[in-house]
Amino acid sequence: MGARSFSLTLAFMAAAVSCVAAGETPSASPKSTPDANYIIGPGDVIQVFVWRNPELSVTVPVRPDGKVSTPLVEDLVAVGKTPEQLARDMEKVLAEYVRSPKVNIILTQPMSSSSQVKVIGEVKQPQSFAFRQGMTVLDALVQAGGLGQFAAGNRAKIIRTEKTGSREIRVRLADLVNGDMKQNVALLPGDVLLVPQSRF
Repeated sequence: MGARSFSLTLAFMAAAVSCVAAGETPSASPKSTPDANYIIGPGDVIQVFVWRNPELSVTVPVRPDGKVSTPLVEDLVAVGKTPEQLARDMEKVLAEYVRSPKVNIILTQPMSSSSQVKVIGEVKQPQSFAFRQGMTVLDALVQAGGLGQFAAGNRAKIIRTEKTGSREIRVRLADLVNGDMKQNVALLPGDVLLVPQSRF
């Protein structure tokens, strides 16, 4: 490891530690359940619990058409809703068959690309993971293990898909890991953080 990459690694770790000390929690691991603000998308897998009705409790995928079907609930739109919102909608349908139904929904596999954040390029662990409310560039960088040895951190960019098309947001990651928290941009579902390689 060169002196430059070693100093960047130390600075990156210092920034991460300072965030923890300030009460900011790094992003959860990809296997953890996303928070209540997660927006369900096609391909996600949800676990539906109907209290006191185990025969109605199932694990189902969200179909490409954005709908789910469970016992007594057919073709209910799931996409664009939080787990809590979907649970309330299911309760309304089940109320025709079950007295005072209580539904709890857990997202077991967040697979929807529209509900994920991707970190690609010159990082130690390029990957996709579930978006959570309040996620920032530093959260994503910590999740990806930090900048790679040959990263051009200050030429990184966020690629964001909007209604009018794709937009690029420049972010200086090398400055961020050296303590410039102004570079700690908030992320949105579907964002791609691209870290290019240094030019030699």
